[in-house]
This record gives sequence, C-alpha cells and structure tokens, in this order.
Amino acid sequence: MARVISSDCIMCGSCEGECPVSAISQGDSQYEIDGGACIDCGACEGVCPTGAISEE
Repeated sequence: MARVISSDCIMCGSCEGECPVSAISQGDSQYEIDGGACIDCGACEGVCPTGAISEE
C-alpha cells in the first residue's frame, strides 16, 4: 500500500530527498507520491514536519 500526502503539506521538500526510489515529486500545490513507484518504506513519513504523509 502506497503512502499519500494530504493538504497539510507545506511544500518544504523534506520528503522528496528521503525517498529511496524517487517516488515523490513537487506538484502544483503540494508534493505528490507516485503510488506505482512507492515501496511503502515510510522514510518520507518520518521526516514530514506536519504529519501530512500517511498510509493510503
């Protein structure tokens, strides 16, 4: 199951650098996770300062 980023995202970019498979990219109003590429490791969730990342 892939992780998702909610509207609580503040576009800080912390999560993008933590993703070992480059499944996170900057969207128009928040960062987005490619569900097909996400390996559900949780690395991004641990660095998000607002808790915007969770399991789908």
